[in-house]
Amino acid sequence: MFKKISGSTEGLKQVVETRWQDFKSDLSESNRWIRFGLMGVAVYLLIAVSVGVYWSFEPDLMDLREKALAEVGGEEDRLVTGVATTASLISVVDTLLHKPGGYLSNDIAPPGVWLDNIPNWEYGVVIQVRDLAKAMREAFSRSQSQSTEDKDLALAEPQFNFDNRSWLLPPTEKEYREGMKYLRSYLLRLTDEEQQNAQFYTRADNINYWLGTVETRLGSLSQRLSASVGQRRLNTDLDGTPGAHQSTRSPKDQEIKTGFFEIDDVFYEARGSAWALTHFLKAIEMDFADVLEKKNARVSLQQIIRELEGTQQTVYSPMILNGSGFGMLANHSLVMANYISRAHAAIIDLRDLLSRG
Repeated sequence: MFKKISGSTEGLKQVVETRWQDFKSDLSESNRWIRFGLMGVAVYLLIAVSVGVYWSFEPDLMDLREKALAEVGGEEDRLVTGVATTASLISVVDTLLHKPGGYLSNDIAPPGVWLDNIPNWEYGVVIQVRDLAKAMREAFSRSQSQSTEDKDLALAEPQFNFDNRSWLLPPTEKEYREGMKYLRSYLLRLTDEEQQNAQFYTRADNINYWLGTVETRLGSLSQRLSASVGQRRLNTDLDGTPGAHQSTRSPKDQEIKTGFFEIDDVFYEARGSAWALTHFLKAIEMDFADVLEKKNARVSLQQIIRELEGTQQTVYSPMILNGSGFGMLANHSLVMANYISRAHAAIIDLRDLLSRG
């Protein structure tokens, strides 16, 4: 009887040991796959972060003459009036779509979905592209207010006003490429001596029309950048307009302050806007050279360009700091606002100069 019990115990012990060994083997196998999985995730995150850092570098300023020549096949005699402005618009949109990482504002997957600085930079560029495309359609390509608008520019402008964050059906990139196609069609007709149905008129009132929009854009950016530290502002909305009214009452005194998580968004939107505007103003300087010389306004335009170029200096800080005006830490928004404000004031003076007889 004792032998039977002893034999049964030995058998049970052997079964338990076998099961335990099998369990440890399965556990070891599972742990190995878990380790592989964690290592894979870690490698993916490392690659994603590295790619994200690379994609976060902003494009440098371009050589507009080189870009204009490239658009007309390298032929100097085809650099007629309007080519520089049209080529600058095409080049800015092309850079927007083909910079490192491509167009990121509508990304829904890592690392693009994690980035917000470059998408805000892109939005600033898009705003300037829309404004210039509108001016080309409504002013630069028309001889007078009752003349017919150019067929290609009429098709190009709506493409750039498409939702800048659409990722499917259709994606934003597709619409912007369509806009570039129409711009190139206009440019081809503009440089063809046998076609007279595409024109670009360099009149002072045309450039003044576009600069009016630029002035309001820069004024808004300047105020938003300055609000990074908060400001007490008096309501001056109706000053100098006797008898004027507004829809609803506004406080006479209120504090305006950009939210903490929006400070870098506004900063990079301003950098993108200034980057695009720098190219457009350089193109205007080339196309409107005679008008600017006649009005003695060329130096004024060059000073605006210089102020905007100052906004493109390298940001060495890993994050946009929001120190107080005279505090120990820098306030990058106030530095940017300084350049934007000076450019804004210079544009007001330039418009006044161009409007004189």
